[in-house]
Amino acid sequence: MMTASVPEPICSAASAIAALRGDDNQLRYYAAWWLGKHQVGESWSVLCEALKDERYRTEAGGYPLRRQAARALGQLKNKYAVPTLIEALDCPDLNLREAVIQALAAIGDRQAVTPLLNLLADGKEQPYEALIEALGTLEVWEARPQIEDFLTHHSERVQCAAARYLYLLTKEPQYIERIVKKLDHSNMYLRWAAMFDLGAIGHLQAARAIIQAAVPNSLKLLNLKRILEALLEGDTDAEPTKQEKCQFLLGEIDKLLIQL
Repeated sequence: MMTASVPEPICSAASAIAALRGDDNQLRYYAAWWLGKHQVGESWSVLCEALKDERYRTEAGGYPLRRQAARALGQLKNKYAVPTLIEALDCPDLNLREAVIQALAAIGDRQAVTPLLNLLADGKEQPYEALIEALGTLEVWEARPQIEDFLTHHSERVQCAAARYLYLLTKEPQYIERIVKKLDHSNMYLRWAAMFDLGAIGHLQAARAIIQAAVPNSLKLLNLKRILEALLEGDTDAEPTKQEKCQFLLGEIDKLLIQL
């Protein structure tokens, strides 16, 4: 009597790569996650293969493995994966397109600029929140005229993404204020999204708004750390000094850690 073989557990880069090339779709999905989580640099090519997968598809037409492969490639930040990611932007799965856009933003290669601008001008439905955030991350400031229109988009999350982009470009406080107002929104998930937008901005005004927001302390802590890291890595104004800003943020982070 023949018995089915038990898949090798994923406990190493080699076993994860083998699983990703296997037949068990759930195990392949986990393997893609594992490779990204552990930042296995040599796996970028097999993840690019998974980004073209046709075997794992939902009834609604989505590609779960492709999405996870895109997220993993974003974690690896390997520029050699950019052409394959750009090809995946043509897929009709909007969730996959969103994951690909986020990966391209994380990698930060300028090859992605023209394809992303083409998506913005396409006129069809797009994952606009991720797209606008990516254009801001890549400092594609020539998209300002189009992105200003999204300040009145029907999605408030897209509005926040547009305000975030415009603040990063102009440094005008009116755009931070637009996002801060969303921290009082009745929708918990919109409050969280607004807080992550403020964390990406890395401004002290944003930090004060996060501290006062009705969101979990763990999320406040995460975003205050992002602002602190941005402050340490970037330029700063003369008043208050960088040291004073850092002391303020470290003090607030200490308070949150005590409360956790």
